[in-house]
Amino acid sequence: MRKKVDIINIKMIIKKVIAKRVKDSRGEATIQIIVQTSDGKFKTSAPSGKSVGKYEAKPYARDLNSDISIINNLNAKKINSLIIKKFEDLTKLEKVVKNKIGANSLFALEASLLKALACENEKELWQFLEGKTKKLPRPICNIIGGGVHSRGIKGKKPDFQEFLFISNAKTIEGCIKVNKIAHRFAYKLLRSQKKNDEGAWETNRSNEEVLEIMNVIKKKIKKKFNENLVIGIDAAASSFFKKTYNYKNPKRELSENKQIEAIKGLIKGYNLYYVEDPLNEDDFAGFKELNKEKCFIVGDDLTVTNPKRLKKAIKMKAINGVIVKPNQIGSLLKVKEVIALAKKAGIKTIMSHRSGETEDDTIADLGVGFGCDFIKTGIYGLVRESKLKRLVKIEKGLKR
Repeated sequence: MRKKVDIINIKMIIKKVIAKRVKDSRGEATIQIIVQTSDGKFKTSAPSGKSVGKYEAKPYARDLNSDISIINNLNAKKINSLIIKKFEDLTKLEKVVKNKIGANSLFALEASLLKALACENEKELWQFLEGKTKKLPRPICNIIGGGVHSRGIKGKKPDFQEFLFISNAKTIEGCIKVNKIAHRFAYKLLRSQKKNDEGAWETNRSNEEVLEIMNVIKKKIKKKFNENLVIGIDAAASSFFKKTYNYKNPKRELSENKQIEAIKGLIKGYNLYYVEDPLNEDDFAGFKELNKEKCFIVGDDLTVTNPKRLKKAIKMKAINGVIVKPNQIGSLLKVKEVIALAKKAGIKTIMSHRSGETEDDTIADLGVGFGCDFIKTGIYGLVRESKLKRLVKIEKGLKR
């Protein structure tokens, strides 16, 4: 192992920066960026969202091929001249690539550079970001799915996008074990043979019928294993909002006020702990009304990992939880700013995957390094489990 040196004296030498196309879990093209230094190759793949908020940053400046070409023409000598030694030095990089590449590309480029810097400093990525941590983000796992992430069964599916469990087990390994059991119980109760984009079980049941099943699973796990689960939903309400909320299963149309009352009824009727995007992405006032409930009211499409939109949500007291998806904004400087703003306002932070994922586990390190309260990863499939395995590895390292 190389002798440790002070970060101030380190000037990382980059030999190559390579951008290329890779496939995500849906078989769609996304970007991977490799930064090569004398210490090795450091790569990051950007995920892709299907449920995309209209206020998200564009994934690519023009298109994927254009971003790849621009990054491959950013020679290592030019990046080295920026002298990037610490996290805050990413501002120098952002000035060079501003408006030239999109959010997916910027995220992958910055994450790969940070991995290289972390290695140069003989640290894990999460350690380089923060240095110390007192807690790990608690996994939120998608068990049953609907909305745009699911194809449905015989033309029917729940209107809500995700039905979630959060385990209160004392360790990450314990949380994963309980959530895997819950996933298997859901299979037995639904008798479903299909999994959606995020590895959650598909069904033709309504939102309420799925919540009944979630409650049955919760009780079974408490009785059989003495483990506690709480229930959450991601309604992704913008996906079925067009002036009114247009439900298909069963078919009904709700005004904005009726939607608020309906969500309040679900919170109370099913003792929901976590409710994400229950209203459309412009309804800050409606979110404020729901935020009076004893529940986590979480913004995703509402806030899109954007400091300006989060500041508005804070000012209006619209949420008490916020989703953090690095590729919604691209800049890891702004990701850190969003998390800092949320913490200062007493808002819980949830680092999150996307529906189109790769086996890249960067968000696990980001979730730990930035001190997030929760992490959404899914529970089934290699691309989801890779993040959980990384969390377990970090957890074991902390116990040594």
